[in-house]
Amino acid sequence: MDVFIIVLVLGVFIGFFIQTILGFGGSLVALPILLYTMSLSEAIAYLSIFYMLSSIYLMQKEWQHIDKALLKKMTLSSLIGVAIGILILSFAKPLVLKKALGLFIVLYVVYKLKSNKSFALHGNVQFVLGLLGGFFSGLFSTGGPLYVVVVNASTPNVHTFRATMFGILALVTFARIPLLAVGGMLRSEQFMYALIVLPFFMMSLFLGKWAYKLINKTFLSKMIMLILLMSGIALLVK
Repeated sequence: MDVFIIVLVLGVFIGFFIQTILGFGGSLVALPILLYTMSLSEAIAYLSIFYMLSSIYLMQKEWQHIDKALLKKMTLSSLIGVAIGILILSFAKPLVLKKALGLFIVLYVVYKLKSNKSFALHGNVQFVLGLLGGFFSGLFSTGGPLYVVVVNASTPNVHTFRATMFGILALVTFARIPLLAVGGMLRSEQFMYALIVLPFFMMSLFLGKWAYKLINKTFLSKMIMLILLMSGIALLVK
């Protein structure tokens, strides 16, 4: 097994283990690992393949818990954002935008922890954050934290939050796959490598679902904020 396959297995396994527990964070964890042996566009292509597979599995498991009204609200803005992000990915690598995303996430977490209270987001703010979430999902596959801001402010508990995040990220993934293929960033050889990694990916979903059942939900809420903060800092410094 060569280094490329080892890195791909590690990135996918660790990333989707975290994703299955929290409802987000898979690409934020996996992307830095994958970038050791591949380009940004290639890493995003692999992540999109496995997001598609995980979405099919997790959506049918969690469908009844998804906030479908919120998912519907986020659809248009997310699709527009994904298309713009992939278009820019095809021609440039604007890493300054990644740092801007990191700064926003850090400021949000600091505000949320300091205020220690929930707040509502108006429809226009939801649309803008959905647009930016789709944009960064298309550009860097790191739009999840922006969706966390919206879903965390709009859902009543951790279970609904997690299920709705699965729904939104599934929406983004199914929009991203055909756009990546049209842009020439998704190739048949990547699906061949994905087949090799598939058993490790399935194991990450199984272990993540098992771990989620064991974790205290209050602790999980705090863990979401911690992972969000670490994600923001990682985006700022890398």
